[in-house]
Amino acid sequence: MIAKLSGTIDSTSEDSLIIDVGGVGYHVFCSGRTRNAMTTAGGTVSLYIETHVREDHIHLFGFSDQHEQAWFKLLTTVQGVGAKVALAMLSVIAPDALAQAIAAQDKTVITQAPGVGPKLATRIMTELKDKMGSIALGDGASLAPIMSPDGATGGGDETNIAAADAVSVLVNLGYGRSDAFGAVAQAVQRLGPDAGVEALVKDGLVKLSALEARA
Repeated sequence: MIAKLSGTIDSTSEDSLIIDVGGVGYHVFCSGRTRNAMTTAGGTVSLYIETHVREDHIHLFGFSDQHEQAWFKLLTTVQGVGAKVALAMLSVIAPDALAQAIAAQDKTVITQAPGVGPKLATRIMTELKDKMGSIALGDGASLAPIMSPDGATGGGDETNIAAADAVSVLVNLGYGRSDAFGAVAQAVQRLGPDAGVEALVKDGLVKLSALEARA
């Protein structure tokens, strides 16, 4: 199985590129985010590869980092989310923003992706909420960019630190990591990027207490 390809970009198209590796051209599908980060034809590239083998074809999917690759693999575990839909989602929604939307159960963010309607968005949120913890808070992941209701992004390092600390506090209080992540993501949206750890924890506790009361 091909795990990684490094070579020269031969050509690009809307959803893929051809990588020349030692005179052999590999046709690799990728998200718009990964493709836009690539240089023009003739430049060098290195991509992590996911290989899908079917009866009638072998497709290669490329990712600029393993975080995006992990999300691709996770998304395709959901019924109704094939490789093309997963790439479409990752083209318009950054992995960290996707993690926030799932944790906060905010399908308006997820339905921004072509081919993802409200029903599929709900299924994605339901199936992945408890599966994404290690990916959402893994190496290199953060609680940013913070998504505002209009889809704009904001926040910076200070926001990330405060949010991560707030999640840790809630986890230490006995709440699940995925629930804590969702509560803090919503708290940042409500209170803004300048909110401190104490404010985020208090707001998160209100949200989590309300969830417990409904359970």
